[in-house]
Amino acid sequence: MFRIRRISTRFALLLGLAAVVPLVAYGAISILSLQRGTRQSIVAGNQNVATRAAEEIRRYVATDAEILKALAADLQNTGLTDQQKDQILKNYVIEFREFREVTLFAEDGTPIVTSRVGKPRVAIPRNAAVTIDGVAMSPIRVDDDLLPTAAFAVHLRHLNQPSGWLAGEISLEEMWRMVDQIRIGQHGYAMVLGPGGELVAHGDPDKKSLVAQARNLASHPLVAAPRTAGQPLSVEYTDAEGRQNVAVAARIDSLGWTVIVEQPTREAFASASQLTRQLVVAISVALLGMIAVGYLFGRSFINPILTLQRGTHALAAGALDTRVAIRSRDEFGALGDAFNTMAARLKELQEDVKRQERAAMFGRVAAGLVHDLLHPIQNVGNSTRLLLREDVDADTRADCGRIIDRELGIIRRFLDDLRNVVKPKPVERFAMDINGAVAEIFESMRPEGERHGVTVVATYAGEPLTIEGDRFALGRVFRNLITNAIQATEPGGSVTIQTGRNGDRVEIRVADTGSGIAPERLSAIFDDFVTTKRRGLGLGLAITKRIVEQLDGTIAVESELGRGTAFTVQFPARDHRTARAAAS
Repeated sequence: MFRIRRISTRFALLLGLAAVVPLVAYGAISILSLQRGTRQSIVAGNQNVATRAAEEIRRYVATDAEILKALAADLQNTGLTDQQKDQILKNYVIEFREFREVTLFAEDGTPIVTSRVGKPRVAIPRNAAVTIDGVAMSPIRVDDDLLPTAAFAVHLRHLNQPSGWLAGEISLEEMWRMVDQIRIGQHGYAMVLGPGGELVAHGDPDKKSLVAQARNLASHPLVAAPRTAGQPLSVEYTDAEGRQNVAVAARIDSLGWTVIVEQPTREAFASASQLTRQLVVAISVALLGMIAVGYLFGRSFINPILTLQRGTHALAAGALDTRVAIRSRDEFGALGDAFNTMAARLKELQEDVKRQERAAMFGRVAAGLVHDLLHPIQNVGNSTRLLLREDVDADTRADCGRIIDRELGIIRRFLDDLRNVVKPKPVERFAMDINGAVAEIFESMRPEGERHGVTVVATYAGEPLTIEGDRFALGRVFRNLITNAIQATEPGGSVTIQTGRNGDRVEIRVADTGSGIAPERLSAIFDDFVTTKRRGLGLGLAITKRIVEQLDGTIAVESELGRGTAFTVQFPARDHRTARAAAS
């Protein structure tokens, strides 16, 4: 049933897929194109913001450098007195608010004049890594007011000879304001990194303290990424807080700085994600709808097959009166009519087979009865006629009496076998020693083997073998096995009886050197009315197996044509002292 139901499921899926696969493919391509286009658009927009910010910062810093350079041009080669120079410096500081201090140094670094009241604070950046059109610039630092400052210096020359330095401390607070004004969405910010990755400015208010801590971000993916001239830098990465970001960078080559604009990926791709979800929902609803329609249609299409399957199972279970009702007028209806016709025909054939089996069984039973009873009855009849003769002596009369008793015993055992087939006798369980039980049967059966020219040999285990069994029932089991072995063995052969222990079970093995049993007949050898001999009803081994199983034992057979047959009987061993004492 499960497999048939899967046919309807597959049929529904097939219909759904046939209708929805193009839609799914189109949706997948649309989603991919949307995501790619959205990313390119966001990266391009953020890159434009970063490039413009980098240009504004470059221009801002360059302007401060140009102002200082212009002041240097006013001071050198003019013949001004130190007092005049001092006044010019103070005027510049008042006019240009970015200048915190401007100091004129001699070539050896001795202060000459300064705009600051008192000792100058600015230092000459002699080994500055950044030079803007001849103006040296120191790394940015945070002053006592937690504002960014940098030292700029111009090397003065008189008649092409070094004549001193003009140095100024310039506040870059305006640059911070520029960075603070850059917003991308709700949570996108910009930051500026120095040449070595040191954080110069950050637009996120929660991260401005990192600037004061001189945090180095050289490990940032955009700082560590290889650079290609003319190619914008962009990357998606996970920050230390576990947040996914999309970041772009723009270089300020004249300063060696990098402007980075970051935005959370979730926010950047929010519109694309929303549209993607809508597409996925629409495609899923369409797919489920088509599958539901296909499933309902498939069930109506598969129902006749399910009906036929149920009818077939019922027939296989023996219910030959089963009929199917398929109302359709198509091929399924014709198939249902053919099934009903087949079932009716099978019913007729079964009745014919039953009649033939009864006739065959009756003939077989009758033949077995005639064969097994004819000889004993003839012997009884002959012996009775001899007893009726007056000229028979006493010895002959005694022999006739023994023959009659023997043959009547054979007839009685034969009738007991027939009765056991219908209603097996219950067995009684007592502790018994297998060695002793087998020895009794062996002694009684050895003369039978000698009459057939067969040597009967017994080998017993060296230890007591105790089981719970019925001595008389087991005697019948061993007698049947030994009798069959003797009858299956040609004169000159041998029958071996062996007892032993196999783990927690007692084992009795009866083997002969007879003709063996064909492999195809071994599986049915313990069935009722099955025999490998030309005569008999075939009840001996069937009754033997019933008795063994009633005593919780097992019986197995091994045989090879031309080599002989071996029956192995096993029973659970009873090793406790009480059982052994009772058996002894």
